[in-house]
Amino acid sequence: MKCSTIIDPVREEEVIVYAHKRSSVTERLEAFVADLSSELIGYSDNGIHPLRPEDIFCVTLEEGKTYAVTHTERYRLKERLYRIEELLGGEFVKINQSCIINTRKIEKFSVSLGGALLVILKNGYKDYVARRQLKEVKERIGFRL
Repeated sequence: MKCSTIIDPVREEEVIVYAHKRSSVTERLEAFVADLSSELIGYSDNGIHPLRPEDIFCVTLEEGKTYAVTHTERYRLKERLYRIEELLGGEFVKINQSCIINTRKIEKFSVSLGGALLVILKNGYKDYVARRQLKEVKERIGFRL
């Protein structure tokens, strides 16, 4: 397999792979490039900030507006929640109708007397897992209650 890199500051960055058939290598390359291009743009009072998926603890919907929550800041996003879920994929899981969390940022789970599952992130953010999402969350996290 050959590999070439052409540096051209004028052209848009693009990755093209010529392969005889789809394989685990082509799938890993596609996933790698998708991770690189899944950077979101966040807006705050301080300006416009590129947000890397690994810096995002969760994405929430509040009063019809979408926000990305990092360790210390909250950024307004212009994308819809379902679109962000598609972009981030991988380590992110939807826990209810208005929140997607980064599974690598989970500190712990807490179960209430009523049986509701509360997820607590490492930055202190707390939210409940909807019953509809419980099975998906458990599968993605890999635990049993």
